Amino acid sequence: MKKRRLTHRQQERIQSIQEKRRQRLTEKAEQKLEQAEGDPQKGVVITRHGQNLVVADEAGRLHHCLWRRNVGHIVCGDNVVWQPTDDKNGVVTALLERQSVLARPDYSGREKPLAANITKLVVVLAPLPEPSEYLLDQYLVTAETIGVEAVIAFNKIDLLDQTAVQKLTRRFNCYEKIGYPLVQISAKFEHGLDPLIQHLDDATSILVGQSGVGKSSLINALLPDQDIQVGRLSRATGLGRHTTSATTRYLLPGGGCLIDSPGVRSFRLVELSRSQLERGFREFAPFLGHCRFSDCQHLEEPECALRHAVETGEIDRRRLENFLHLAQQQEKR
Repeated sequence: MKKRRLTHRQQERIQSIQEKRRQRLTEKAEQKLEQAEGDPQKGVVITRHGQNLVVADEAGRLHHCLWRRNVGHIVCGDNVVWQPTDDKNGVVTALLERQSVLARPDYSGREKPLAANITKLVVVLAPLPEPSEYLLDQYLVTAETIGVEAVIAFNKIDLLDQTAVQKLTRRFNCYEKIGYPLVQISAKFEHGLDPLIQHLDDATSILVGQSGVGKSSLINALLPDQDIQVGRLSRATGLGRHTTSATTRYLLPGGGCLIDSPGVRSFRLVELSRSQLERGFREFAPFLGHCRFSDCQHLEEPECALRHAVETGEIDRRRLENFLHLAQQQEKR
């Protein structure tokens, strides 16, 4: 179902409300900054709830912060410069350069950042709902576009017998051939999550996938002390446990971080040019620029390098078909 577009008047009203909120935030932040008691220091944003941030300092202590208007749009995972106003509070005064940012389109089609500085995107699949290579390819294009590693995790593998597991492995074998790790996991088995945990160590990861594949159960299993971390966040903000309904960065027991983001539940690919989309399919790289025509659409043109690579088995046919469908959808935007 196509989303209803907002009228110009509705958009103006929303912008007006947002402007008033930003103005109030600026006033509060400037008042707090006048009370600053410490030197500027670096920190990382653990979560954002409305106008409130939780920032971890370099020692891991949590602080409730506001931010100056000229800093820009801050999201979970951002590295920032902040200044303490007392032992538990502060003001963010600068946003440091992002290494990566995961975004999705907002109501107007513009990119809305969800999380920053992630290093690994874990795409979770399960026997049900039926895995979709088309959706999987959208996640993998996103990983390639923002420059992060991707891992494909088959969850709930305990629901399949050996024959079904072998069939599933053959079906997705083309992804492993082009360099994407495939892991089989189940929270039902002792050490059933170990193959995934090995990929999460020392990384800042986020789990994505269709509704029903078990992302929430996985997060609960990967974060046995989540309640303790939630309690620390709630005390830091004074806003109660509902603070963590926003995108939140958690520490993993074995090292690394896991970002839990409600925003990825309605994930859609951001607007990309055709060349960006081509580069999102990593196995296309050796063949790009080798078609007979420089503006080749990879459809029925003679001497198309990508279609020839499909015929020789160097590119999986389904991947090219998914690219063509995505390219068509991008052109309709």
